[in-house]
Amino acid sequence: MIIELGHFALVLALVIAAVQALVPMWGAHRGNEAWMRMGRQLAISLSGLVTIAVFSLVHAFALSDFSVLNVYENSHTLKPALYKLAGLWSNHEGSMLLWAWMLTLWGTALMRSAKHLPLAFKARVISVQGMIAFGFLLFILATSNPFRRVDPPPAEGLDMNPVLQDPLLAIHPPVLYMGYVGFSIAFCFAIAALLEKKVDSEWAGYLRPWVLAAWAFLTGGITLGATWAYYELGWGGFWFWDPVENASLMPWLAGTALLHSVAVLEKRGTLKSWTIFLAIFAFSLSLLGTFLVRSGVLTSVHAFATDPARGIFILALLGSVTGGALLLYGLRAPYITMGASFRPLSRETALLLNNVFLFTFAATVFMGTLYPVFLSALDAGSVSVGAPYYTAALTPLLIPFAFLMGAGPVLNWREAQLKPALKRLGAPFALAVLAAGFIALLPLPGRPFTVCIFLVAGWVLFSTLHELVRKTGYFTAWRHLPQSFYGMTVAHSGFALLLMGAVASTSWAAEKTLWMKPRDHVGIGGREVLFLGVEPGIGDNYDYDRGNFSVPLPDGEFAFLKPEKRWYPGTQRFTSETAIRAFGLDMLYIVMGDQDPKNSFRWVVRMYYHPFIGILLLGACLIAAGGLISIPGRRRQETA
Repeated sequence: MIIELGHFALVLALVIAAVQALVPMWGAHRGNEAWMRMGRQLAISLSGLVTIAVFSLVHAFALSDFSVLNVYENSHTLKPALYKLAGLWSNHEGSMLLWAWMLTLWGTALMRSAKHLPLAFKARVISVQGMIAFGFLLFILATSNPFRRVDPPPAEGLDMNPVLQDPLLAIHPPVLYMGYVGFSIAFCFAIAALLEKKVDSEWAGYLRPWVLAAWAFLTGGITLGATWAYYELGWGGFWFWDPVENASLMPWLAGTALLHSVAVLEKRGTLKSWTIFLAIFAFSLSLLGTFLVRSGVLTSVHAFATDPARGIFILALLGSVTGGALLLYGLRAPYITMGASFRPLSRETALLLNNVFLFTFAATVFMGTLYPVFLSALDAGSVSVGAPYYTAALTPLLIPFAFLMGAGPVLNWREAQLKPALKRLGAPFALAVLAAGFIALLPLPGRPFTVCIFLVAGWVLFSTLHELVRKTGYFTAWRHLPQSFYGMTVAHSGFALLLMGAVASTSWAAEKTLWMKPRDHVGIGGREVLFLGVEPGIGDNYDYDRGNFSVPLPDGEFAFLKPEKRWYPGTQRFTSETAIRAFGLDMLYIVMGDQDPKNSFRWVVRMYYHPFIGILLLGACLIAAGGLISIPGRRRQETA
């Protein structure tokens, strides 16, 4: 009965979404205040109905109601409660329901908090979001209904993919989707602004916190996903340039460009048309990511196997949303004024060039991700685009991008003076050169590339911290600066640390794969690892062989690592669970491989030692934190 209630709520939500798409928009067109005000109630009602649908499915997972096809295919009575909850978004139907739910929650948040938005503008915004919600709810009900029944109900479920049964992956999809769907607010703002032919600093001020929130969520989601891939997939890496990983990176790059463009528009009233385009572009890339994952056109560890009808429907939705938005942009953008002018040497110029590089990064990833798809569609053969392409294409662009990232905040708005700017940048540049020179003197592999990256990362870090010290008067006047300045400082510092951690953990990594039996030992990363043996056991819904390894510590104690080889009877699958131990900023990573069929005491063991990877994780967290810190806005007007 609960499932039928959820299904009915979703059908009713489709009707409400249609009304939300039409009534407030028509009210804004006709100047009917009552119809415009209906947008708030409609948005809240829509999110309430989809919430009922979501929790009815959660209830079915919690009770292991295998009469529901979605629960039968993705759950098991022995599965822990956390993974029963995560089963909701571990499959195509449930994840699309989650997508629609997040969309309606963003709409409700906007309606409840945007009290200062002009009524007509707010009505247009919520109507556009109603159109998007209608499209996705129709898609769910027509091709991906999560409430289908099984008759007769099976006694046991098929269980969820064991690789997905992980605590981090229980929260990764919701956080990632909050970022994806959050850019719908920017998209709706852009369409409403085009309809009104009005884009100004006030509009940018309203939009800025929503862009920051979506961007921070997407940053957090990508970080969680990369961390999960690092310890769960067993290949010792955090980014594989997998097509579905790229599908989340592309809107992040576009969103990064958008938040910087919005900052220029809010402060100086310029880059109006470009900001509108980026708002459309960022959300369109989010929809593209959905298409890539759900259509089955990609081969990926993340992709869901789906029937072609779903891919065609999402592609049609992507074409309608993006095509319609770009058509409106082409018709209305000429009516949007250029805004204030600025000199070549100014912060506006640095941020504009920053946008150009970010757009180029996104376009490069776009080509690398979709080029194999186009070749396959044309029956022109197959090609694999991997890390070498992205490294060769993006690294040369990273150097000037990082230079602008460090120099931009130092420059004044409108027009900067060259000599004072060079004077401010002299000390950070000298410190960056010293740091890179120190790295060059170390007897470590990959020196030319590593030194180059440390130089640009050091430049960003030292120039950012130098500007923090200068503007706060050695921290005596910190209250007089806007909160967005501190958010920028944290995010830029995080980016510098991420670069350092990424290059150090890959260029200086150590890796060994070998057969080991009890009492064997091996050295890696300057540490001695002793294999103590394997013990079998039974977990909640799996059997395991658990390896035991010890590493002596300087204080005479031992660190123990216990990787596992698991067997899940429900899905008839083996998985390898890694063991990771941090030694300061370094990490030792051990994976159990296969057992020797001729000697049950011998096992294949893979070990990785990644120096300074802790800096990478810290940097990613700081980037997301910088976005969150900046959301409350400017407390005081910034002085250049």
